[in-house]
Amino acid sequence: MTPHNTRTRNTPRSTPLNAKKASVKGSRKLQGIIDYQTISSVSGPLLLVEGVDGVKYEELVEIFLPSGERRRGRVLEVDKDKALIQIFEGSSGIEIGQTRVRFLGKGITIGVSEELLGRVFDGLGRPRDDSLPLIPEEFRDINGLPINPFARAYPNEFIQTGISCIDGLNTLVRGQKLPLFSGSGLPHNRMAAQIARQAKVLGAEEEFAVVFGAMGITFEEAQFFIDDFRRTGALERAVLFLNLADDPAIERIATPRVAFTAAEYLAFTRNYHVLVILTDLTNYCEALREISAARKEIPGRRGYPGYLYTDLASIYERSGRIKGSEGSITLIPILTMPEDDKTHPIPDLTGYITEGQIILSRSLHNKNVSPPVDVLPSLSRLKDKGIGKGKTREDHADSFNQLYAAYARGKEAQELAVILGEAALTDIDKKFMSFAEAFEARYVSQGEYEDRTIEETLDLGWELLTMLPRAEMKRVRDEYLEKYYDKTAAKLKKEEENA
Repeated sequence: MTPHNTRTRNTPRSTPLNAKKASVKGSRKLQGIIDYQTISSVSGPLLLVEGVDGVKYEELVEIFLPSGERRRGRVLEVDKDKALIQIFEGSSGIEIGQTRVRFLGKGITIGVSEELLGRVFDGLGRPRDDSLPLIPEEFRDINGLPINPFARAYPNEFIQTGISCIDGLNTLVRGQKLPLFSGSGLPHNRMAAQIARQAKVLGAEEEFAVVFGAMGITFEEAQFFIDDFRRTGALERAVLFLNLADDPAIERIATPRVAFTAAEYLAFTRNYHVLVILTDLTNYCEALREISAARKEIPGRRGYPGYLYTDLASIYERSGRIKGSEGSITLIPILTMPEDDKTHPIPDLTGYITEGQIILSRSLHNKNVSPPVDVLPSLSRLKDKGIGKGKTREDHADSFNQLYAAYARGKEAQELAVILGEAALTDIDKKFMSFAEAFEARYVSQGEYEDRTIEETLDLGWELLTMLPRAEMKRVRDEYLEKYYDKTAAKLKKEEENA
């Protein structure tokens, strides 16, 4: 018998140990590959096949229906001579005793080459556009491994997204995992498209690419991404993997792994700086829960499988930098929080694995602040490594700290005014409240196609800080106050006099 761990697609299989049983039930051998007709049960998208031999976990399967239709699936579990299979396209029309199952001896693979850039694919890497078929340089299994912690290089290079509330306050660093927590109906998809259009590594000669993976989105949303990327020219340096809401759950689970396989090729074989954007991870986790329920597994929190943390980590940890490699993978996973609940298992577990979070606020969205980023609970744990002299600007850290402190005090003044009335506020409290309103309207809020440089973002921050007395600049060093605060205040005063 061929050993379990050495059989390949082209290796003929010997007759199973229970060949007599299998032949009675109706399996047949074709060119060294066995077609099994030993399906014993069908439960939702799952098939149980008995009398199998040498089957591997995650192996691809072809299912031949009596009608002549052919479907695909993969092996979810193997127990001695039994294999549990999940079908990609659903189980309707499958008849026990009449349907044939063929194990292909390989997992899900994707063809990779630099021709991926500029293309649109479905969730399994099949072309969705009208271009010529991709000519791959090689095929790679989508089930890659997380980066070895010992081989990781520490993230320390600034990525400019052109969005002030990210660049100035929650800085994205090359190789970082920075998730975006949103809610149903909030403009996270438009923000994702804006980041994909505008993101760049400053002062770097290396190529920059975007791998965009969407899971469970509607046709309208998919068309928005395709049209927006094409119209703005962003598609030339991007590759899109789009899984629609009516596509099978099993394809939804494969989509982020397909996207990361393409990203790993571009980053570590072709030395690209790759930004991976995944939306919506909540749909991915719902698909995991669906499969877990079909397998009758014991549920964890809110019905999600107990291995949800491990599964998410197996995706997120494929991003980063590797010592000795010029390329890198930076990840922005986007997820919608059910009922805007930050303690929900999906955002909760994601927060443990990643280095911070950017949170969108429904109240800011209702005030027409766009993007409605809630600055105070948002955080980038690696921001200090990506800012400062030689990366952004010398005053970045001080101005960030002062802006954050001033905005927090302004929000406290707003809350106090609601309770006691604005008349109960001191003059300085009123100035901080006015600052908070201007900060949301001018700094946080910006046009969907407005691409601000880091210098423009920092200058805007100093302009807003001049609304407050110099004595309140307690988090900025004197040298930066003289160089930036005083000059900005003098410039604004001169412009006001000339007007």
